[in-house]
Amino acid sequence: MLLDLWKSNKEHLENKHIQQIVAISGEGKLKDNSKCAQEIRAYLAEIDIDRIENYIIQCLEKSFPDSGLILQDLVNEVGRRLDFEVEDGLYQGTKNKIGYDGLWHAPGNFSIVVEVKTTDTYRISLDKLARYRKELIKVGKITEKSSILIVVGRNDTGDLEAQVRGSKHAWDIRIISAEALLTLAKIKVASEEDTSEKMRQILCPVEYTLLDGLVDIVYTTSQDTEEVGIVGDEIHGNSTKKSDKKSAWDFTETKIIDSLRNQIIERFSLLKGQQLIKRTRATYWSKNRTLRVACTISKRYEREGQRYWYAYHPAWDSFLENANDAFLILGCVDLKIIFAIPRNVILTQLQYLNTTERADNKTYWHVAIAELENNKYQLVLPKNSSSLDLSTYIVGL
Repeated sequence: MLLDLWKSNKEHLENKHIQQIVAISGEGKLKDNSKCAQEIRAYLAEIDIDRIENYIIQCLEKSFPDSGLILQDLVNEVGRRLDFEVEDGLYQGTKNKIGYDGLWHAPGNFSIVVEVKTTDTYRISLDKLARYRKELIKVGKITEKSSILIVVGRNDTGDLEAQVRGSKHAWDIRIISAEALLTLAKIKVASEEDTSEKMRQILCPVEYTLLDGLVDIVYTTSQDTEEVGIVGDEIHGNSTKKSDKKSAWDFTETKIIDSLRNQIIERFSLLKGQQLIKRTRATYWSKNRTLRVACTISKRYEREGQRYWYAYHPAWDSFLENANDAFLILGCVDLKIIFAIPRNVILTQLQYLNTTERADNKTYWHVAIAELENNKYQLVLPKNSSSLDLSTYIVGL
């Protein structure tokens, strides 16, 4: 099985073209309800967004048998990375079934009917796409609160744009290139904040006479910075103290943090027997979303009472809250161990942690680890002048 091969021998698949991946999946031919389709989709659900991007590029650089079909699956997986609930469509339409390529459901009961095209060389029947949407509304799969999104593989969409603008369906249909869709997903994955809702809004028909919404999206993503390695008085501040001045910043090199975090996530995935998929820069979840992790990294400080320091954000806590199995994982740049603290444990200690309210009114908790003799570590609880022994939560790398 393809997924088993990926888990046991990733190196064997890393340099294979997506056409080769399809060939070794199931019967080696993509068909509706086939084992090949099931294996490919299960595999795509567990790989990172960069690998998905490489496969999309391969589909578009040179066509091959089934390149359009696998592109459909890849685009649907990008939709999942934007936190849509995705229903895969048919590869080949039939008279008795509605022929959409994908059906993406967003929170709030909004849905997008997705059509994937390698190129806009051939005219698309917009009436047919509109009919698919009406039929889906009629059978109750979506509501009137829905639209159509055409994802075009190559960027030359001028003819298609003109076709949509001149049609009666102009308000209900939007167009995006596969490259731009990937960019949205990659920004979302790289962001510290949860930008999923804002990214999804871009894909929906919106009349942008007022540009505030777009500016808000740009601002949110540009402000995302993981607060790793902050030094200065702010981290030792009192609870709910608002900081209006710039603090001194000392960042651990990003590539060091990213490399260590990747190592941590791979180790924890093996430990839990489930592949963790990157959702944002610091949050990860399993394919079924029941296992969730927030992972943050600290360098070593010279202050004995706080050898390692982290910010724990309310957005992370909300993300972990909705999982059966949830962990805050604290990594240390100079240690070969991590601290995997269950969310239900950290939750009981939040009242004893200092907090900071930033100038933008966002608040976070300070999480500090003290190092004792004999390689003992404790979570510092300043508000009740105590600590929590972390021995139970240590995992070796």
